[in-house]
Amino acid sequence: MEQREIASLAGGCFWCLEAVFVQLEGVEKVESGYAGGAVPDPTYQQVCGGRTGHAEVVQVTFDPQVISYADLLQIFFTIHDPTTLNRQGYDVGTQYRSAIYYHTPEQKETAEHVIAELTAQKVWNDPIVTEVTPLPTFYKAEAYHQNYYENNPAQPYCSAVITPKVSKLRKYYFDKLKKSYAV
Repeated sequence: MEQREIASLAGGCFWCLEAVFVQLEGVEKVESGYAGGAVPDPTYQQVCGGRTGHAEVVQVTFDPQVISYADLLQIFFTIHDPTTLNRQGYDVGTQYRSAIYYHTPEQKETAEHVIAELTAQKVWNDPIVTEVTPLPTFYKAEAYHQNYYENNPAQPYCSAVITPKVSKLRKYYFDKLKKSYAV
């Protein structure tokens, strides 16, 4: 029986993360949503208002025989700034925090190991502030948030913020792209 895993990651706007992870070989599904807050079934407006405690999160369903959890985390740390508390660029608030919501003790251990390696390598001048916590409940975001970049590539936010992250993925991880994206 084929084994699938889920990675739940928060690194600023979920549109950015989704646009990157969907392109990776071994990734079968990426869903945008919310996790880490106190309000059940939050809406985008509630989360953006910063009143629920949720972060914008993607859930990445992947085949660990094709791409490892550690590889996903390396890419995650490449496409966002894990040293800024509760912000990514102009997006500010706890909903934009950097977090790894693990599903298993092995995922927790891998996340801590990757963070320790990056810290030892002094990749950033400032310390990594990414939370590593167990996944509470994941709430799928509204339908219009799913595949946002693919459906709205000319939207100014997409052009200014997401396209550079996708370009970074293609530059550093071209060998990990699905064939349909590796053109």
